[in-house]
Amino acid sequence: MDIILWRHAEAEEGSPDLARKLTSHGEQQAAKMAAWLKQHMPGNTRIIASPAQRTQQTAKSLGMEFTTLDALAPGASPQALLEAAGWPLSKGSVLVIGHQPTLGMAAAYAMTRRTQYWSVRKGAIWWIANRRRGEEEQTVLRAMLTPELL
Repeated sequence: MDIILWRHAEAEEGSPDLARKLTSHGEQQAAKMAAWLKQHMPGNTRIIASPAQRTQQTAKSLGMEFTTLDALAPGASPQALLEAAGWPLSKGSVLVIGHQPTLGMAAAYAMTRRTQYWSVRKGAIWWIANRRRGEEEQTVLRAMLTPELL
């Protein structure tokens, strides 16, 4: 299974939190990363996103169908995120568009099986794969990209 964790792009400050929108810089970040993702992620990737406005806008930059899940809202637990994605047992790939600190904690758990706080920059992706080699289960960091690197 592949899980791609995508933090929403730069958003405006303010409240209510769920209504915060992307800044113009955030829209550019989302467009850059969306172009890269469309070129590299498998065609059958399942896409799930938080209900927050900024994640919805980030998801829409892909121009692809996605599912909104309340389990990915700000403040969600990393376990809820990984469960919603089906990590690590599902087949295929899933793109999760969400928030910090949940994404960083989910990345840490997926990579180390320990809950730690890892930082995921705005607009960045962490692409993590789980595979079997013989009797051994392996977790592989396939990519970590920020919009500034594109």
